[in-house]
Amino acid sequence: MIRSVQSFGFSSENSPLLQNNTIPARFPNSPLRMMSFTSHVVQTVSIPYEELKDQNADLSKKIGEGFGPNGLGIISISAVPGYASLRRNLLHLAPRLASLPGEVKRGLEDPNSRYNFGWSHGKEKLESGKPDLLKGSFYANPICDIPTDDVSLIKRYPSYCGQNIWPRDALPELELAFKALGKLILDVGLLLAYHCDCYVSRGLEHDDEGLQQILLRSRCHKGRLLYYFPTLRSDYTEDGDSMSSWCGWHTDHGSLTGLACAMFMRNGVELPCPDSAAGLYVKTRSSEIVKVVYGEDEIAYQIGETTEILSRGRLCATPHCVRAPKGEAASGVDRSTFALFMQPDWDEKLNFPDVVNIHQEFLQPNGSLSFGEYTEKLLDKYYNLKS
Repeated sequence: MIRSVQSFGFSSENSPLLQNNTIPARFPNSPLRMMSFTSHVVQTVSIPYEELKDQNADLSKKIGEGFGPNGLGIISISAVPGYASLRRNLLHLAPRLASLPGEVKRGLEDPNSRYNFGWSHGKEKLESGKPDLLKGSFYANPICDIPTDDVSLIKRYPSYCGQNIWPRDALPELELAFKALGKLILDVGLLLAYHCDCYVSRGLEHDDEGLQQILLRSRCHKGRLLYYFPTLRSDYTEDGDSMSSWCGWHTDHGSLTGLACAMFMRNGVELPCPDSAAGLYVKTRSSEIVKVVYGEDEIAYQIGETTEILSRGRLCATPHCVRAPKGEAASGVDRSTFALFMQPDWDEKLNFPDVVNIHQEFLQPNGSLSFGEYTEKLLDKYYNLKS
């Protein structure tokens, strides 16, 4: 059930037309076109932390409303102890990181991991095909600095098995703040995964391990601190009026993505989002585009494709994008946010059901792949890396 808060209309002729098997996060999209439409603003299904941590609580109704086939693929958790201060501590460091000297940031880059560890700026592409210079990202594993010392694994899965790169001299407080927020979002996500398992297990006869256990033993979790640079011209975006002007349409390919509410600042001073049309947009199963909102002190979680496949479609991933603010009030405003990609270990065997509706070209019914192999096939599909 989608609860509408308000609605507004606009035209976005450069936005891509979405399909259920859209391209996963951080993989490039093909620029298709969409007609104009009216978008509704909806509040996420929200679960208080006190209820979430109670394993005896029956949260199946809320899990179904948020993550089920008719949901938005997103649920928020409210009143998490300590979260508000950890969020502010880390997000305030994003502009400081982005302002470090060029030679320092170059020393934080890791091309071997396709810039999936350390600093990344201008390495990804917008839907127009132009380099994305609007934002900078810092990637790290908040749980372990060195997931493995196996050289063959590091060579095969560099984006998962590589080592963290911290600016310990230039910005020493980043490491502690990044790990603290990432660990908290992971711990809360594991509680949510438990209730997802309870929801999925009802009416299903299979012996596969649940989402919580898969994520508990993973060494693959990846945090991403994002900083969107302020624009000098309030109406400027690299992709013009594209709805996905800040983050292109995609579906996360992992298991569960934890999201911190974005922080907007001008000259270091916090302020509300300067444009009511800006923010996170989701495409529903009925092809409706909705803007999704949740509280500043809530943690939002989105389902990824891997969880949709393994849950036999009882938990559903949804395509989403981020629209940049426009207008005079947005001039000189920057945006900082954080995402934690919770995903299986690279050698975790994924056992596929007898019916697979996503990536049917390489996912065989009743077959299996490791998560690392699955990711490689996605990279092959979208980057054509292998001849």
